[in-house]
Amino acid sequence: MRYIPLDNSIYKRNRLNFMDQMKGNCMAIFNSNDVYPVSADSELPFAQHRDMFHLAGIDQEETILILYPSSKDIKTREVLFIRRSDEHTKIWEGEKLSKDLASKLSGIESIHFVEDFKNILHLISSKVDTFYINKNEHYRANSPVETREDRFISWLLKKYPAHKVAKSNPILQRLRSIKHIDEIDQIRKACQITKKGFNRVLKFIKPGVWEYQIEAEFIHEFINNSSKGFAYSPIIASGQDNNVLHYVKNNKQCKDGELILMDVGAEYGNYSSDMTRTIPVSGSFSKRQKEIYNAVLRVKNEATKLLTIGNNWKNFHNQVGEIMTKELLDVNLLDKADIKNQTKKNPAYKKYFMHGTSHHLGLDTHDYGLLEDPFQENMVFTVEPGIYIPKEGFGIRLEDDVVIQTKGEPLNLMEDIPIETEHIEELMN
Repeated sequence: MRYIPLDNSIYKRNRLNFMDQMKGNCMAIFNSNDVYPVSADSELPFAQHRDMFHLAGIDQEETILILYPSSKDIKTREVLFIRRSDEHTKIWEGEKLSKDLASKLSGIESIHFVEDFKNILHLISSKVDTFYINKNEHYRANSPVETREDRFISWLLKKYPAHKVAKSNPILQRLRSIKHIDEIDQIRKACQITKKGFNRVLKFIKPGVWEYQIEAEFIHEFINNSSKGFAYSPIIASGQDNNVLHYVKNNKQCKDGELILMDVGAEYGNYSSDMTRTIPVSGSFSKRQKEIYNAVLRVKNEATKLLTIGNNWKNFHNQVGEIMTKELLDVNLLDKADIKNQTKKNPAYKKYFMHGTSHHLGLDTHDYGLLEDPFQENMVFTVEPGIYIPKEGFGIRLEDDVVIQTKGEPLNLMEDIPIETEHIEELMN
């Protein structure tokens, strides 16, 4: 295992918190992700379903978890099913988790092999009235791909049509949005690995390097520090592509005078970091680039102060919009006429800052969290304002990861990653 596992008490607590929210005589079932094919016999590297990892800490395919809190038999209150290591698997893929190791990682005592799942489910399903099923209801979810969980739900509803159905996702959205201190420490480790990657590329970048070479410098540092790699597809965007929000081609040569926007983050132990820095290819900002950069930095710093207990997404969004509007006026991108003609649905600042300022961060880069809920202690957010000016040939985004505290400003997990223009220029030169 590349990372140091969390103590299984975290997963025991997570399961108890989930089961406390279940209503009536019921059972919840969770599935791992598929190993997804590419073509022929090629496959993508396995990535665990984050809900399975949150509840069981198991990082292996073909895993199923049953939670049945009202069971009179303690052995069926928590049941984990894992893939068996047969001789063929041992030769071609290596050993899979043993029952003992799966129990040690998860804190679950009742461990079975996955081929026993349907028989055990049949034996205990007659004792429950409701199945909790786990559909992906994240507000950004739009994939057309049918998942292992989707296939299982279709099978379950056909096999047991008399049972009622309830949803796991709303419970998990709330539970996963508030992090345990040990989870925050995993995110902090991911941020520190990201810092090492950024410090490496500051010494590497110069006119003539290619975007993909910068990507390679990051991945070298990430893997060399116990990360599996990028937490999400890296954005290494030079020149005019600063203004393309999700540019992931990373295939251009970086030119003197351009900026390069790098939206990257390492994962560690399945937890994400998410950083954006925009730096000069030459090692020195122009006067105008520095003016816009410092405007974005001021917005980021002021927006961070607003991530406090009791605030909410709607207020936060409006407050940041007001801060950004002032900065855009000061750098002569907006004028009084723009402000006069703006509407609630189409505020003037959206011309130059068209995306959200923050999102939840955790096991997923765009992590769980209900938009209508107020901010709470130990929620982890990104803060990532930007100003994009296609007519001037550049854009700037800056992003840090922060934790909401009991009192005062959030804790910035990236406070030691260079961000001031003078510091960046010093390190690059």
